Amino acid sequence: MPEPNDPNSTTAWFGQLYQELHALAQSSLRRERPWHTLQATALVHEAYLQLSRGGERPWRERDHFLATAARTIRRILINHAAAHRAQKRNGGAIRLSLDDVEPSADGTPPLDLLALDEALSRLEQLDARQSQIVELRYFGGLSIDEIARLLGISPRTVDGDLAMAKAWLLGELGRGDAP
Repeated sequence: MPEPNDPNSTTAWFGQLYQELHALAQSSLRRERPWHTLQATALVHEAYLQLSRGGERPWRERDHFLATAARTIRRILINHAAAHRAQKRNGGAIRLSLDDVEPSADGTPPLDLLALDEALSRLEQLDARQSQIVELRYFGGLSIDEIARLLGISPRTVDGDLAMAKAWLLGELGRGDAP
């Protein structure tokens, strides 16, 4: 197990990237329902607790840490949405827009977070890389270049996979009118 001062420890990475993670959490929560009970700070702290719960991992680089943090944040939001939905049976689904992956001004209505998660899980069965790219871009806030570097593929491949994944997801979510 790495020492607390190890530059590759979860604590060290969190310290270095806290502001970035907080901004990511704020961005994710802005796409949620207006009366959302989670706050960005609580979301970041919960992600830290979950990441450090399994013991220290040797993080290879910033993007590796952010990719894992993105998946953790996604899981926290999904679990929170599921608990909210169970509590308020059919009451106000959590909303977010795939257009936040690639900003668009077409006014597409937001998507249900749980439906998006289910669709992402189906996409992962068909094309794990496309699913991972959406997760890294949307939940991790990584740029096209950062995703390309992390996955060892070209930025052009990331762009193409992201476009195909977005179109597939919109079709799965009953929004076949995707651009």
